[in-house]
Amino acid sequence: MTLAHLPVIDLHRHLDGNIRPKTIWALAQQHNISLPEADFDAFLPHVQIQGSESDLLAFLSKLDWGVAVLKTLDDCKRIAYENVEDAYLAGIDYAELRFSPYYMAMKNNLVAADVVAAVIDGINSACKVYDIKIKLIGILSRTFGVEKCQAELDALLQHKQDLVAIDLAGDEYNFPGTMFVEHFKQVRQAELNITIHAGEAAGPESIWQAINELHAQRIGHGVACLQDEKLMEHMLAHDIAIESCLTSNYQTGTIKDLSQHPIKTFLAKGLLVCLNTDDPGVQGIELKHEYELARKTLGFNDNAIQQLQENALKASFLSASEKLALQRKALQRS
Repeated sequence: MTLAHLPVIDLHRHLDGNIRPKTIWALAQQHNISLPEADFDAFLPHVQIQGSESDLLAFLSKLDWGVAVLKTLDDCKRIAYENVEDAYLAGIDYAELRFSPYYMAMKNNLVAADVVAAVIDGINSACKVYDIKIKLIGILSRTFGVEKCQAELDALLQHKQDLVAIDLAGDEYNFPGTMFVEHFKQVRQAELNITIHAGEAAGPESIWQAINELHAQRIGHGVACLQDEKLMEHMLAHDIAIESCLTSNYQTGTIKDLSQHPIKTFLAKGLLVCLNTDDPGVQGIELKHEYELARKTLGFNDNAIQQLQENALKASFLSASEKLALQRKALQRS
């Protein structure tokens, strides 16, 4: 459980990894898309983790049915709207929702830039209804290669005024960050923030590359930091945040024993680490569950929980005035 006097924040939350299973089912029926099972309960394991997967790619495959049913831009708008509603109902005050427009567009030949516009529209519509603050992060899906990522970046930059950052996600092991240096030069020229998935499927060298060549301000997952003392010292000295995701790291097979998750070491060393969901729809969890895990499995006390919440606020891609407004809102609630 979080502490009520501090904002509840989720900085690493994939919009396209949080498509409700019931919405996937409903859109499949609406668009006459054949599914591998004839009833919803049998279908659920195809889109939601049961236990853990063998590796990251097996985990990521669970997201595929969610985007396969996005036949229209209205579908994209719908899932964006529902993402805001889900975050609000989970008691979250602020979330940065990240999404890959190419991944959402590719199955049904949608135009990536139009997908970005539809997601923005859905987010804005929902934020008029629900008392929650949302920012958007665009993803470059490295799994599809350099050229597709350039097209994806072009689509995102058409709407850069509605984005707060760009991320690099997908198959880290087979598509290293060295392939995407030119892309992130363009991101910096567009004056957008940078967060990079690194140190999840690959080692510390992937994190060094993300920091030194892609100019990452935050690292998604970053579990491999634990293997490199100098890297942790560098991240501490430069306030480079780690977006930690406990359940996700277990479900992808990245961490075999949650009680030994490196977040304990990161926090003890004073690193700017925070707690996040990753793909709540696929994982069948919410942020409250992650904080309960931190208490029960990792033994975190109120001081540790407070530090995680404060770190999330500090690491967020918000202005100083926006951060202050979130703090005031939480204090009024408590």
